[in-house]
Amino acid sequence: MATLILAATACGGTSAQVGAVGSTAGSPTARSAQTPAPATAPSQSAAGRDRPAAPARSASATLGGHAPTPRAAPSARSAQCVDDYFTGMTTAQRVGQLFMGGVAAAHPDQSQLNTLREQHVGSVMLTGRSSAGTAATRKIVDGIRKQADRVGGRSAGMVVATDQEGGQVQVLSGPGFSAMPNGLTQGGWSTDTLRDRAATWAGQLKAAGVNLNLAPVADVVPASLGTGNRPIGYFHREFGHTPEVVASHSGAFAAGSAQAGVMTTLKHFPGLGQVVGNTDTTANVVDSVTTTSSPSLAPFRSGIKAGSPFVMVSSAEYSKIDAKHLAAFSPAVISQLLRHDMGFKGVVISDDLGDAVAVRSFTPAQRAVDFIAAGGDMVLTIRPAIVPEMTRAVQNKMAQDASFRAKVEASVHRVLEAKHKAGLLDCG
Repeated sequence: MATLILAATACGGTSAQVGAVGSTAGSPTARSAQTPAPATAPSQSAAGRDRPAAPARSASATLGGHAPTPRAAPSARSAQCVDDYFTGMTTAQRVGQLFMGGVAAAHPDQSQLNTLREQHVGSVMLTGRSSAGTAATRKIVDGIRKQADRVGGRSAGMVVATDQEGGQVQVLSGPGFSAMPNGLTQGGWSTDTLRDRAATWAGQLKAAGVNLNLAPVADVVPASLGTGNRPIGYFHREFGHTPEVVASHSGAFAAGSAQAGVMTTLKHFPGLGQVVGNTDTTANVVDSVTTTSSPSLAPFRSGIKAGSPFVMVSSAEYSKIDAKHLAAFSPAVISQLLRHDMGFKGVVISDDLGDAVAVRSFTPAQRAVDFIAAGGDMVLTIRPAIVPEMTRAVQNKMAQDASFRAKVEASVHRVLEAKHKAGLLDCG
């Protein structure tokens, strides 16, 4: 009955898993190492991939062949809408906006959904594997959306995310969804072709009710490391082995998604390309190469310049940037490098802080508080059961520390601004 699959976990590193297609398997529980299927050429029967690749254009590759569009400052009306929502929220509702909980894409557990609703969680991630197709997934998502908090009689719309990179990291499949090739295959296409196909794939997500894709991967895996890089290279998730190729193709993927109205997430800042261990399955994963000026940061710089709404931070340690903290808990990585140096003004989301081995030495309370204290905005956990402990810890810290409370309030505003731009707030 069960079909063997290699399932990528929430966003960050991946774990080899055994699960039933269309079942709730998919949270990283089984972690047996398996050899991934080799990269293959794109299927000609898949929607959006039935024509030859177009030649690359000579224009800027920052956004897949097009110069980036500068991000406009929020209008007064937009800012007022966000402020109105913020002002109308209780402290518990505000804190809940800073969490994303994982639920099985095929058959969400009602008790987990109840926990997320009770904690006012404003974002949900579809995990595991579902082969149900777009229509069936939409019914599930519509049900999840109904539990979004209401503020002054208006819905604080739900962000519904998933991992839809391609290859072995594609949560949603079945009728209406294309079979997406892996990142390395996508990186061999022209940026025009990738942008067009990314728009098609994003349109499928939108039809299923998903408004945030935890992709594209902006990690640069050196060719010399290749599949020895367990979180990315082993699964061929990277677009290529140079900053130039990764920047152009991650930009094309993001641009195509935006064209279809689906938000994207650059990951995994400041890069998982130089590590060997997988943070989902291994503790003490250290990058001893990357610095604040490494060329491998180029895909993140260009993606931020192009207006990426989300950036995901890894849970590895970067010894040449901050040898005292994991990146997810590092003010040097998040507040200084990402926010100050690179000028990122969007939502900083964590890699999984629920089940990843890299963070198991920290209590759930410490993970949530330390991430926000370092400058993070949205805590992702594929274990909804620990959300109550996390939200209590954040609220307790807010009551004790005015500086931390100010960070929470700024983060809530950033999340609400992202929701507003995605059309998820009722602004009249």
